[in-house]
Parts: sequence; C-alpha cells; structure tokens
Amino acid sequence: MRLAVSNIAWQPDERLEAYAILAEAGITGLEIAPGLFFHAADDPFRPSESSAGAALGEIAEAGLTLVSMQSLLFGAAGAELFQGPEARSVFETAMRRAIALAGRFGIPNLVFGSPLQRRVPEGMTIEAAMAEAAEVFRRLGDAAAQAGTRIGIEPVPAAYGTNFLNTLGEADAFVRKVDHPAVQIHLDLGAMHMNRDFDSLPSALGALAPRLAHVHVSEPDLAPAPAAAAPLVPVLRALREGGYARAVSIEMRRDADGLEALRTSVRRLVEAHEQAEAGDA
Repeated sequence: MRLAVSNIAWQPDERLEAYAILAEAGITGLEIAPGLFFHAADDPFRPSESSAGAALGEIAEAGLTLVSMQSLLFGAAGAELFQGPEARSVFETAMRRAIALAGRFGIPNLVFGSPLQRRVPEGMTIEAAMAEAAEVFRRLGDAAAQAGTRIGIEPVPAAYGTNFLNTLGEADAFVRKVDHPAVQIHLDLGAMHMNRDFDSLPSALGALAPRLAHVHVSEPDLAPAPAAAAPLVPVLRALREGGYARAVSIEMRRDADGLEALRTSVRRLVEAHEQAEAGDA
C-alpha cells in the first residue's frame, strides 16, 4: 500500500514546507482538495496550463504524485442529490467537473463525502433514496471509468449532518446496489471511531479490502491523525493481508500547532506502517 496525506492539513502558503515533511518521511502520495491545491487558479476545477504546471512542478520536486481528490462539490451552489431534478442536475454537473479534473491529471480516486448535499428529505424513504442515488452513480461511474478514475463512497456519521449512508455497512450495501466497477467503498477510520466500529474493523477487512477504493486515516472531527500509532497497526496489517495496495491517506484539518502537528502525524503513520509490514503487534 502507498502512504499519502491530504492537503487540507496545511494552508496553501505552507505547502512547500509541508511537501518537504512528506518527502523527508518517505511519503510519495498527495491527496488534494482542488481549491487548496490549485489556489492560484481562477477556477480550481479548470486551472490554466500555467497554474497547473506550477502546482504539479512543486510536488514533483518533492517526489509526490496525486493519488486522490476530495471536496468534490466545492463552490457548487445548489448541488443536492435528493432535492429535485434541478438540484440533482447541479449535483451531477459538479461531480462531472471533478471527474474531468481527475481525468486531466491522472488522479485515480475521488472521495464522495459531501454530507449536507446528500441529506434525504422528510417524506422520502431510504429505499427510494437508494434507488434514486444508484441511478445517478451508475451514470457518474460511467463517466469516471471513461476518465480513468473511480468514485469512493464514504460512509459519513450522522453527527456530520447527513442521514444517508452513515455506516460502512450502509455504504457497502449501496455500492453493491450500484454494481459499477468505478464506484467502490471509501474507508474512513474517523467514521469508524465515531460509529464505535473501529475495534471490529480488522476482522472485517479481509472480505472488504478488494472493494476498497481508498482509505483515510482520520480521527473524529478531523483532529490530528492518527492519534497514536499502535491502534492503526492491526488495521494496516489486515489491509495488507486482504490484498489492498492502494493509498492510505492522512486526513486532518490544519491544527493549531501547524506543521508540527503534521510532522507528528506523519511520523505516527510511518511507524504504524513499518510495524504492520514487519508483522509486529
């Protein structure tokens, strides 16, 4: 598996120092929120060749390549999955915008979280929502496959403001319903903590690993992650034993301690990975 970090952990003006921290630790993957990565562009989903070239050149110098994208609906006012045809059209257009960006720069994964844009309205059953969303994501899956990328469906706990696909089991059931090779499961460890399912996760990963698009090493409320190396070791070991070979990415907000918090989190991730690879408990 490949270690990565999301750029939501630092401000754009801290990026070069952040890249150096990742490079020093031997991390080669970068996950991006377009609004932060292409911060110099007028439209971060349609950056000019010059602004894109500058951003990509900086990460190349640090030995980093793009492994995933999040914040897919950034700036898409009115995008809603379940609020009628007009809002759904805005939603699909915004998702296709993100898919096109991924295709342009060879980004192999898109994390679909967006809790507020996927709330099921009062009066709509979950069964109806599942069916309606499955139709949308089959179309988006076709677009993703054509662009050479995939969409990871993230379970988002109810505490983040959504009532659709709150648990890993619900996300898995939805992905099975969509039944598209470019629509897979995104595993978020912070959600597993919040849903009190983290301790049982290693035993479930053998069956789940082949269907995982991407993994976020996170903590509740996007606190610095991982909080400690030791609890992560059995998860990484189970992923490895299950054949998962894609990215495992730190997802954390920029902490008050700035890049020192990032440095600590990166060290813990590398430590956990080394222990998992060595087979040490």
